[in-house]
Amino acid sequence: MKVLLSTAYWPNLHYFYYILNSERITIESYENYQKQSYRNRTQILTANGKLDLSIPIKKINIKELIKDVEISYNENWQINHWRALTSAYKNSPYFEFFEEEINYFYTKEFKFLMDYNSEQLKLVLKLLKLKKDLSFTTVFEKEPADCLDFRNNIHPKIEFTKDTVVASKLTSPYYQTFESKFSFEPNLSILDLLFNKGLETVEYLSLIPSPSPKEKGA
Repeated sequence: MKVLLSTAYWPNLHYFYYILNSERITIESYENYQKQSYRNRTQILTANGKLDLSIPIKKINIKELIKDVEISYNENWQINHWRALTSAYKNSPYFEFFEEEINYFYTKEFKFLMDYNSEQLKLVLKLLKLKKDLSFTTVFEKEPADCLDFRNNIHPKIEFTKDTVVASKLTSPYYQTFESKFSFEPNLSILDLLFNKGLETVEYLSLIPSPSPKEKGA
């Protein structure tokens, strides 16, 4: 299976299902930046419930290519995001195993959002001991051929359960740090699953057969 995905900040499990179960993965570099999407946003589970973490970006033109979008450091978002992650997951089973490498992304300043997200994706693949054929687009194609296009399907305003391929799997509960306080929260950031299940992340996301191209519009 070949998939085309947008860039994403610590991608959610819907996104990562297709990362794990695809032979070839292409990340879109030449689309126009879209506000209020997972391109600069992720969701974690804290003691107060779900929390959105958003990366501020520098002021952009109306139509600016995602590859040219720059991160803003006018506010201390890196400190705030790391504090939120630490507070949420410091007591999770695998936080200490991955803490140092993930903390790197909150001490180093990346200029471009694409670079920041891409290095995070590569790190997660490394931590999970996965080798994937990862590439980036060189032109924009509105209707790409020979791949499943999820650039606009994996979005905060679209319920992941509309994707029938992954709906049943991603609603299957796994241990979460605050499970005694909240009911199971599906489809959070890959960090939620990684900190709580470690290398079992691969098993959790790999149990469903790959979809056929007919399910492209799921």
